[in-house]
Amino acid sequence: MFGDLFFDDWTRYVLVLCWRSCLLNVLFFWTALLAATASAIAGSGAEALAQKSGCLLCHGVDKKVVGPAYKEVAAKYKGDKTAEAKLIQKVKTGGGGVWGEMPMPPNSPQVKDDDIKTIVQWVLSL
Repeated sequence: MFGDLFFDDWTRYVLVLCWRSCLLNVLFFWTALLAATASAIAGSGAEALAQKSGCLLCHGVDKKVVGPAYKEVAAKYKGDKTAEAKLIQKVKTGGGGVWGEMPMPPNSPQVKDDDIKTIVQWVLSL
């Protein structure tokens, strides 16, 4: 009723577009916030899994302990599409020579394959 008195069709059209844009921005914000929260929760779960599995005895997230820091590993393999498979295999069977002379002992079967995959995915996400 009052819309006809105050707004012509063009103004109404612009207002509707602005309103829709505002709603989309709010929706995008909340979606991004929820995704970041879910990622943080998943990351903390993977870090707890690494702690439980004994990985953090030799590796730090930010600092080298015996083995390289996880952030160094993530940086080295950034963009490598085969990194996940290579690192899963390396964690399972152990290895050395890539990060220094101290070899990493094999972690399978003590650490379940699914847990190794979760930890490697987390490391690569850092």
